[in-house]
Amino acid sequence: MLGRRRVIIWCEFVTRMLESLSRRLRFEGRSGLVAFRWLHTPAFATVSPEEISGSSPAEVQNFVQGKWIASANSSWIVDPLNGDKFIKVAEIQGSEIKPFVESLSNCPKHGLHNPLRAPERYLMYGDISAKAAHVLGQPEVLDFFAKLVQRVSPKSYQQALAEVQVSQKFLENFCGDQVRFLARSFAVPGNHLGQISNGYRWPYGPVAIITPFNFPLEIPLLQLMGALYMGNKPVLKVDSKVSIVMEQMIRLLHECGLPAEDVDFINSDGITMNKLLLEANPKMTLFTGSSRVAEKLAADLQGRIKLEDAGFDWKILGPDVQEVDYISWVCDQDAYACSGQKCSAQSMLFMHKNWSSSGLLEKMKGLSERRRLEDLTIGPVLTVTTASMIEHMNNLLNIPGSKVLFGGEPLENHSIPVIYGAFKPTAVFVPLTEILKSGNFELVTKEIFGPFQVVTEYSEDQLELVLEACERMNAHLTAAVVSNDPLFLQEVLGRSVNGTTYAGIRARTTGAPQNHWFGPAGDPRGAGIGTPEAIKLVWSCHREVIYDIGPVPKNWALPSAT
Repeated sequence: MLGRRRVIIWCEFVTRMLESLSRRLRFEGRSGLVAFRWLHTPAFATVSPEEISGSSPAEVQNFVQGKWIASANSSWIVDPLNGDKFIKVAEIQGSEIKPFVESLSNCPKHGLHNPLRAPERYLMYGDISAKAAHVLGQPEVLDFFAKLVQRVSPKSYQQALAEVQVSQKFLENFCGDQVRFLARSFAVPGNHLGQISNGYRWPYGPVAIITPFNFPLEIPLLQLMGALYMGNKPVLKVDSKVSIVMEQMIRLLHECGLPAEDVDFINSDGITMNKLLLEANPKMTLFTGSSRVAEKLAADLQGRIKLEDAGFDWKILGPDVQEVDYISWVCDQDAYACSGQKCSAQSMLFMHKNWSSSGLLEKMKGLSERRRLEDLTIGPVLTVTTASMIEHMNNLLNIPGSKVLFGGEPLENHSIPVIYGAFKPTAVFVPLTEILKSGNFELVTKEIFGPFQVVTEYSEDQLELVLEACERMNAHLTAAVVSNDPLFLQEVLGRSVNGTTYAGIRARTTGAPQNHWFGPAGDPRGAGIGTPEAIKLVWSCHREVIYDIGPVPKNWALPSAT
């Protein structure tokens, strides 16, 4: 009896292993190649981060009308660390967009669900979120996505893992009934019996999502799920350099019950995506990326857009000097983590003169010099070349009184391709009065999406100049007011506008956890991310339904014409 049971257990084990092995065999029809993935990769995955290389490239497909598809043309993504062609992306051409146009066009304006139609889908997405949160929370899956993020958008393991963990916590936040609570309505009594006003959160129906390279998982996943929760059908485009991350995430979501027809996923260049938007005419588009592209899309789409665009983010150190070691560490993290490639990165530091003798700048310099390419605490800059950063630095140094505080040199002993930047963490001091001069201000406040910041100093009677500089900036994404002086905080916060502002001695500019709003302010097109308020603002509009069922008064008579 015991021997028979052992045989049964062994057979079950072998069966499970064969099933697992079959999932890990990927057949490439045209090439005839069979790629074997190591057993430690998750069941949904079609790649292994450790194996992707020039000699073993990965492939990225598109998803439309419930099917994974290739395209007539492909583009090669080069490895940011050595220049090898290591990911082949099937990029849709302008002549191939018809299935995507049809897919979006088939979604009605009232959406796939709304408070009065198919409400069971709110519950379905609560269940999908619960399952996805559970899968993403498994150590091997967290590690899989963290390492995959590192391969395409090089950053330290801790930074990459934090992105995955925030995404997992977000999914946890919208389990169970939390999705339907996003569509909470209200009612107001009417003027007479039978009349009542109802306010509903209503989907847009067909929508589009365009996201950048720097957070390959967190930004597209949070916006995608927010769109789905509210009843929309999205087409998702992620920067092709990193789209493999969301391709794998969509496969995970399918495993967790995401209906195949609910989401389309496209890889294309900007021209093709622009054509798709104009032909498919989505009722709302979420764009995260550069201000230049954002303004073009806003015009092309006639304002049917929400933006989370560039951020030239400032930090003000108040007059109360304290916790110098901690604050220098936060300044280093804000400016140089992810090689400065955060839209919330510290771009300008306004330092009260009381900090001059605190050793803050020396400590920041020492911390910046700890960063190494080996552990990706400094790494490739994917949108700004080394030459461009040197040119910008030299332009700043032409301003009287300017100087390099630290950095200012290319990284050494690396194989990063020249199409990307490789620059040491850099800080350039520019006098406050010079910053405000005509012709200088635009130069000094130019966003450099890399490990680069401007530092300046102000005295007690120059706070007005600091606030004038903040007022004149155009991008109002994040900010930090580092002080525990309540009157100082009150003055600065009351006269600034940045949408996500940290205040207090532990204030920072970076940080987009799932527990607070992250997004700009001061622009009616501004988009948020992460919270119920952000989801409702971006992915639904207000609809008022006034029920007026009577009865008509018994003594009613036809009134005179009015």
